[in-house]
Amino acid sequence: MSPRHLILAGGGTAGHTSPLIATAHELKRIDPDVELSAVGTARGLEVSVVPAAGLRLELIPPVPMPRKPGLELAKVPVRLWRSVAEAADILRRTDASAVLGFGGYVSTPVYLAARRLGVPIVIHEQNALPGLANKVAARFTEHVFTSFPDTPLPHAHCIGLPLRRAITGLDRPARRAAARESFGLRADLPTLLVSGGSQGALRINTAVLGARDALLAKGIQILHVLGPKNLTDSTVRAVDATTGAVYQPLAYVEAMDEAYAAADLMLGRCGASTVLETAAVGLPAVYVPYPHGNGEQGRNAAIVVAAGGGELLADADCTSDWVQRRIPELVLDPDRLTGMSEASRGVGITDAATTLARKTLEVSR
Repeated sequence: MSPRHLILAGGGTAGHTSPLIATAHELKRIDPDVELSAVGTARGLEVSVVPAAGLRLELIPPVPMPRKPGLELAKVPVRLWRSVAEAADILRRTDASAVLGFGGYVSTPVYLAARRLGVPIVIHEQNALPGLANKVAARFTEHVFTSFPDTPLPHAHCIGLPLRRAITGLDRPARRAAARESFGLRADLPTLLVSGGSQGALRINTAVLGARDALLAKGIQILHVLGPKNLTDSTVRAVDATTGAVYQPLAYVEAMDEAYAAADLMLGRCGASTVLETAAVGLPAVYVPYPHGNGEQGRNAAIVVAAGGGELLADADCTSDWVQRRIPELVLDPDRLTGMSEASRGVGITDAATTLARKTLEVSR
């Protein structure tokens, strides 16, 4: 018999690509003979991170879903038909044994093609509130897995979020000094990690830049991941002459485990990956939900906040004044941080990648 060939669908942002890559690595660990192909579009983060992870990437045309009526919405049926046809071609060419989808607009055509061809479908939904693609596909399969216990999908089984072993096995205290050195930070000063997700967040970036000098003057370092489009020539490294605290701006961090190891506290958006990765490594956080969409980011963070491992801050309240006042209260209080760290660790499920890989291999024909 030829080896099983599994198709992994998901892309756009790190929220979809990170669990896809984590599960792919577990699939190969469990069954070294299994063949894997990821499906994405030329618009998404997958174009760089999926090949970098050693995975074969197949591209299909994107089918974005406009939020308002108009010409773009009228083009959706034709675009979807074309994308489903190309996804079906990939499934036939690889003789796919199963499709494992992580949502996002690239997944919908793959799900529809799999249903047409009778290929088994497995779904993982990262967010507390599901996206459109997984809402549709959950009607086609009973193999539906979620990161959060109350995600409203039929047949849902909560297994947690697939995380890379670099995250689940991270010893933050042991790695702290080396991680800080790798980012050009002082090893002996408290450090704030700031991240607005893979694309950055203007509100968070603006608030932190306005409070930067005040934080540095208090001896608080800042590792600031601004997003690729937000790092400009004027956003440069700075060092406080008195305290030696460093402000280090970066466009993007590939190995977030290193950033988590360097930090004492995180300020950032609360996509499912960020929330459950910080919980898994015990990194206290202040979560600032994206203010648009269906409110899933606030729901994502709720489980950690309720446990005492983080705080929730409305986007409109994320100002330089707030950062300048509240961040020192948290980051300069070791006892508070220790309590938050212990609380957040109690939330994380760290074996989801293994569980999802095994379930997918069971389903594959």
